[in-house]
Formats: sequence, C-alpha cells, structure tokens
Amino acid sequence: MNVSHSEPRFPVNGTGLGLRRSFMAEFLTESEVITNVTRPDFFEIAPENWIGLGGRYARDLRQLTERYPFLCHGLSLSIGGPAPLDIDLLKRIRDFLDTHQIRTYSEHLSYTGDQGHLYDLLPIPMTREAVDYVAARVRQAQDILGRRLILENVSTYAAPGSEMAEHEFVSEVLKAADCGLLLDVNNIFVNSINHGFNAREYLLALPAKRISYVHIAGHYREAEDLRIDTHGDSVCDDVWALLDQAYAHFGVLPTLLERDFNIPPMAELLSEMQLIRRAQIQAISRAA
Repeated sequence: MNVSHSEPRFPVNGTGLGLRRSFMAEFLTESEVITNVTRPDFFEIAPENWIGLGGRYARDLRQLTERYPFLCHGLSLSIGGPAPLDIDLLKRIRDFLDTHQIRTYSEHLSYTGDQGHLYDLLPIPMTREAVDYVAARVRQAQDILGRRLILENVSTYAAPGSEMAEHEFVSEVLKAADCGLLLDVNNIFVNSINHGFNAREYLLALPAKRISYVHIAGHYREAEDLRIDTHGDSVCDDVWALLDQAYAHFGVLPTLLERDFNIPPMAELLSEMQLIRRAQIQAISRAA
C-alpha cells in the first residue's frame, strides 16, 4: 500500500494516556484533577474492547473521540501467527477506525494463537523466512484496512529459532512491509535484561523514519535477570533514561503512558504522565 507523502510524520503530538473504562467518566465530567496542564493530548484504546459495544459505554466513547485525538492498539490480529488473518476482524476494525476518526492502528509484532486465541503475545522466530512471511501478512492487512499498519516491538521471554538480533528483525520487517513502528521503550529494556543485550545499542539501531509514536510503561522485577512486562507498576528510572536517549537521538516523539493493572488514583496517574511532558520539554531545551 502506498502512503501519501503529504501525511504528517506523526499521527498525534505530545503526551498520551491509555484509556480504561474504569476512569473514562473522570474525563467526561472533567474532574478537578484534569486541567489544561494535566490533560492528555491523546488517548489510545484496544479496538477489540469496543467494537460492537452499545449502551452507555458506546455513547461515552463517542463523546471522548469527538473531543480528543485517539489511537487504536490491537490485541488479537496475530500478525505473525500460522493461521490465516482474520479478514472479518480487519473489516470491523476498519469500520471502527472510520467511525471514530481514529488517527492510526497499531498491533504487536508477535502472534497470539493458532486456530484459537492463546491470550498471550508469543515470540516470532527471528529469521529471514519469518521477515518475508510477516511482511506479506502486513501488506494484506494494510490493503484491507486502507491505511498503514503500525507494529510494536514486544517483550519476550524466549527467542526460539532466531537467526538475527531483535533490532535487525524488527527493522527488516518494517522495511519489507513498508509499515510504521510503535516504539515501546519499556519492552526494549525488559528484553535487554531477559536476553542480555545493550538496550541503547538496540534503540539507536532502529529506523527513525518508521517511528510513529512511543509507549512507556512499568514492569515487574521477577529476578535480577528476568523482567515481566505487566503495565502494572510505575516506570522505573532505567526506562526513563532510555526514553531520554530516544528523544536525544530521534527528536521528541509523541509518547503514551500505559497502565493496565494496579491503576492509581487519577491525580497520581496524571502526575506520572506529566513526567513524560517534562522529559519532552527538557529534550527540546537541550536541543536548542
């Protein structure tokens, strides 16, 4: 799929937040902790959690998509899986994106099942054959969606059958598929611990022109050499440092805070999101 050169480099700007049903009412009513200073610039949702949903939640979502820029981050496309792509799912996602004027749609560079959903992100063997296989599926998905697909580098706990480094595999898939990158800084750090590579070298090897936006999140320290990507903890200092390195190398990128579990009170959540804004402002000042 050819993408117009007139498209902006980034689908959104600034600092975003993953929207959860548990706190969306606070943004509808503009609670006292949500001000012009603390308000997110954009939101992200998983389309599978909203497609076909009616009633109050559907009405509330519509109100928010009319007020804020939105992105969608998919959970179940299984872009690297052995089963054929779910064409019906892709069509329903396309309609959902159009209905809510969603800025972009991303998925995980992984697979989630074979003739059934396994509810986990499973690692793709990092081989040349896998590059070609995944790229062909991405191109097929993009043709059905009518828009560019964005792929996220994922956290992994094994690397079966791999013949290349992870940053090489990610870069080769993006190039072969002509798609974008959702740069997950936390996942790079988690994998650097789990697989024993240099996180900064991985980060700097990624293709700048492919980056659409950034995820940052917390993880669980299971052991000295094992981190679990939970999205249930505060972002650690090492991940903040890696985000600073990303800004220094690529320029300031739109960045979203993910928090899926152990969600703190809204004031605390927005305070952590404000740390992204502070990092962005500091990166701009250093560049100037």
